[in-house]
Amino acid sequence: GPLPGVIDTRLGPGTANALHEAAMSAEQLQAALAAGRGAVARAKDKGGQLFIGGDMGIGNTASATACACALLDLPAAALTGPGTGLDAAGVARKAALIQQALDRHRETPGEALEILRRLGGFEIAALAGSYIACAQHRLPVLVDGFITSASALLAVRIQPGTRDWLLFCHHSAEPGHARILEALDAEPLLDLDLRLGEGSGAAAAVPLLRLACALHNGMATFADAGVSERDAG
Repeated sequence: GPLPGVIDTRLGPGTANALHEAAMSAEQLQAALAAGRGAVARAKDKGGQLFIGGDMGIGNTASATACACALLDLPAAALTGPGTGLDAAGVARKAALIQQALDRHRETPGEALEILRRLGGFEIAALAGSYIACAQHRLPVLVDGFITSASALLAVRIQPGTRDWLLFCHHSAEPGHARILEALDAEPLLDLDLRLGEGSGAAAAVPLLRLACALHNGMATFADAGVSERDAG
């Protein structure tokens, strides 16, 4: 039966093969974006003050890499990494397949939404939709790792105002992550050589964020502490 707290938003048995056709139909893309917006609405209704999105899947680093390459106009080899543990030969094969998908859709208009539809995944689209909705609701976001950062890049290209609400948690071991962070002018809070996904890096960053808030709210100012001649020496 259904699990408590789990929302079933199945959009299909998986996306289509981007080597041959668009990964999603327009209807599937809109449904995935709406699923992300729905998650944010539920968080706001429950009084949430921070939004964390995670991903779970096998092969979705390929989709995230393809989207990032298309957005940044970079070849697949520049961003492709081992994902769940490929060796050097596996990474080379993965990069070649991603490049084939990029070449297949090269005539695609450069709009981020169309890149997402053709090369992305349902979870990548849902995360992008959630990040845009968070900005609209003025809800800060902790962006986890590589795949969520690819979603963040898509979200910012779709709606640039989203960027102001994104905090980046950690520097992923995936090589493409550094290029995405650079494009977003982002400095992650942690560098732990993680490649786990599932929001794990964001969870690790939460105590640091709480500490920063506590220091900001609880530390006395010079005036509060009665410090005089603070500029002397």
